[in-house]
Amino acid sequence: MRFTLSVLYLAIATTIPAFAQQAAVSKQALEVENCVVQYINKVDVPARAEGTLTELKVDEGVNVAKDEILAIIDDTAAKITVSLKEAEEKEAILNATNEVNLNDAKNSEELAKAEAEAYEELRRERAIPYWELEKKKLEAERALLRIDLAEMQKSIAQVQAFGKRQELALAKYELERRKVVAPWDGFIESRRAQLGEWVQPGTPLLTLIQMDKLRVEGDIDALASRKVVKGTKVEVRIFDKNSSSSSSSSSSSSSSSEQKPIEGTLGYVSMEVDLNSRHRVWVEIDNVKDDGVWRYKPGMTAEITIP
Repeated sequence: MRFTLSVLYLAIATTIPAFAQQAAVSKQALEVENCVVQYINKVDVPARAEGTLTELKVDEGVNVAKDEILAIIDDTAAKITVSLKEAEEKEAILNATNEVNLNDAKNSEELAKAEAEAYEELRRERAIPYWELEKKKLEAERALLRIDLAEMQKSIAQVQAFGKRQELALAKYELERRKVVAPWDGFIESRRAQLGEWVQPGTPLLTLIQMDKLRVEGDIDALASRKVVKGTKVEVRIFDKNSSSSSSSSSSSSSSSEQKPIEGTLGYVSMEVDLNSRHRVWVEIDNVKDDGVWRYKPGMTAEITIP
C-alpha cells in the first residue's frame, strides 16, 4: 500500500510540472518562419493596339499616378476616324431634328382637305363632274399618307443618329486604346519597349509595381496554426538586409528603427499544407516614404509574431 501511494505521488509530482510547462508554451508568442516582403501588384503594362510606339512619357525609376499616360501608339488614323465620325453624327442629328418635311406634309394635307371640301360644294351645285370631286378626295388622303411618311422618316433619322453616335463612341474608344495608361499608382521598375518600336496588342511595354502597399509572407507550422485564422492580430518587423549584415555588437542599436513593430492582421491563411507541414500566411502593410524614398522594399526579410 505504501508502495502504491509512493508511485502515485511520484506520478503527480512529474505530471504537474509537465502541464505547467505546456501551459507556459501555449502562452508564448507564435513566430512565423521564412518571412519576406513581397509585391501585392506587379504588372507588365501591355499595348492595347498595334502600331508604332511614338511617345514614351516615363522612364525607369519614376512614380506615376493612376490613369497617367505612360506611352502613346501612333494615333494618326484614329484621330482622323474620330473627326469623320463626328461629322457624320452632326449630319445625322440634323436629319433627325429636321421638321421641314413633316411641316410641309401637314400644310399640304390642310390644303388638299380644303380643296376637297370646296369641290364637294361645287359638286352639290353640279358645277363640276363627279370624277373631279373624287380626284380631290384621293389627293387629300394622299396628303395624310405623306404626313405618316414624314413621321416615319423622322423616326428612322433618329435611329440613324443613335447609330452614328455609337460609331463615334467606338472611334473614340479606338483612339483611347492607343494611350497606355497606369492602372494604379505605382513605380516604373523597368522599361521593356523602345521608342519607334512596332508593337502588337499584349506586347509588354513597362513593368509597374505598387509600392504604397506591400505584403509580408511567411510559413507557419500546421499544428501550431490550428487556431490561427484570417483576421488574427499580429506584429510585423521588417529588417534591412544591409543592417542585418552589420556586426552583432551594433545591430541592437543601429537596426532598432528597422525592428519597430507594425501592427496588422492576417489577410490570408492557406488551406494547403506543404511538404514541411506548414501553411502560407501573409499580412498587408502600408509603406511610407523617408525623404522621398520608400522605407520598405520587396525582398527585405521580416518576421511576423502572433501574440
